[in-house]
Amino acid sequence: MGYQLQITADGVVARFANQLAAVGEAKAKQALQRAIAHTGDKAKTQVIRALTKQTGLKRAVIVRAVDVQRPSYDDLRYVMTTRGGDISLKYFSPRETARGVSAAAFGRRSVHEGTFMRAGWWPGRRVQKDNWNGQVFRRTGNITRKGEGMDEFEKAESGVVIPEQMVKGMTEAAWRRVADRDLANRIGHELGRMLGDR
Repeated sequence: MGYQLQITADGVVARFANQLAAVGEAKAKQALQRAIAHTGDKAKTQVIRALTKQTGLKRAVIVRAVDVQRPSYDDLRYVMTTRGGDISLKYFSPRETARGVSAAAFGRRSVHEGTFMRAGWWPGRRVQKDNWNGQVFRRTGNITRKGEGMDEFEKAESGVVIPEQMVKGMTEAAWRRVADRDLANRIGHELGRMLGDR
């Protein structure tokens, strides 16, 4: 699954038609490219900040998950793309408790009933398994009789899907706010610099 956020100058170019014509096509494209790149970088900073808060993931995880295509002379778009599925509870600062694992998915700490991170009986004989790599698990087997089905389990997931979170809530609002507020001003700034150099 993947989603995109993008910035283009389509909605504001008409406002600057005279200035764009005055600098010529080559410089006009250069001005638009610079303005879109500058605005996109500012929006990216706000998106990463908002997405970190909205998902509960660490900033480094979000930075790795988001790909950016900066504008070029021929493609005047700033595009942020992310892909991925349901994130494991491992990435949300998990802690094992008697009721289950406590993790901070969606920025709110809660206990996921029946999940575990270590092997053995609670509380005294719990053992850290090196090959589990800090994962959180949920039993899938039938555990009605003691010992049967105890070795059947799967990774527990958080419900956080980065692509879905990127295009809704405070993250999308942060992107739109920066794009709407700053792009026209930045285009005016870049064109002003070019016209002032004449």
